Amino acid sequence: MTQQPPDVEEDDCLSEYHHLFCPDLLQDKVAFITGGGSGIGFRIAEIFMRHGCHTVIASRSLPRVSAAADKLVAATGKRCLPLSMDVRVPPAVMAAVDQALKEFGKIDILINCAAGNFLCPASALSFNAFKTVVDIDTIGTFNVSRVLYEKFFRDHGGVIVNITATLHFRGQMLQLHAGAAKAAVDAMTRHLAVEWGPHNIRVNSLAPGAISGTEGIRRLGGPPDSLKLKHLSNPLQRPGNKTEIAHSVLYLASPLASYVSGIVLVVDGGGWMTFSNDIKQLAAFESFSAKL
Repeated sequence: MTQQPPDVEEDDCLSEYHHLFCPDLLQDKVAFITGGGSGIGFRIAEIFMRHGCHTVIASRSLPRVSAAADKLVAATGKRCLPLSMDVRVPPAVMAAVDQALKEFGKIDILINCAAGNFLCPASALSFNAFKTVVDIDTIGTFNVSRVLYEKFFRDHGGVIVNITATLHFRGQMLQLHAGAAKAAVDAMTRHLAVEWGPHNIRVNSLAPGAISGTEGIRRLGGPPDSLKLKHLSNPLQRPGNKTEIAHSVLYLASPLASYVSGIVLVVDGGGWMTFSNDIKQLAAFESFSAKL
């Protein structure tokens, strides 16, 4: 089993590991992070701030992002602006970006991390359930990217990192909705990298695998015994953690990746090649119906 970098299970900060960070890598940059109030988005915000960046964290729940911002500022000493925003509503996105630009005067980096997911067979998936996931993951990613392009990136350049998944690589069981939505985002990444490259805008995707301490693993991972077997099937024989994902996003967003655009960086320990995709799983969902 390979060694992991430090992490904490919940949405708390890595205060005791401050010596591991380089405070100049993103010095005085500003990152706009959707879904930044919890999970992977929260850890991305923290790692960016520990490397010199100021952040804007946006989520539908203002109390959640406000509490997260207080933690982040206390732990890092950098500025963090919490905003309430629904990525599915363009006027709300425009207002949030305007507020961020008023606060900081610029935005250098966009991290599209807002997402929705659940387990459901395609035969039981309601029309509204499918649409909801696509609206958040795909349409939301376009909305925020398009607004930031119009309001700042077109004239000043920038970096976009879209957090996607590996579900569509093999047609993962019970994940048609999320797989289709994330596949569309990966396609969007390539199109935008081509079209917006001349404006000095880099666009990449990052596809995490099974990540411990996240809502996704709690909701989608299954019973503990089953989850342990899944982790052992990974070539590295363990799950990833939020810090590993955040470090990989940091690479794509930083000058270290200044000539990288249009790629999907898979950060899953090789798991997409070895995780089981058991057709027998469908039997447990025969009478299942989506609730959305």
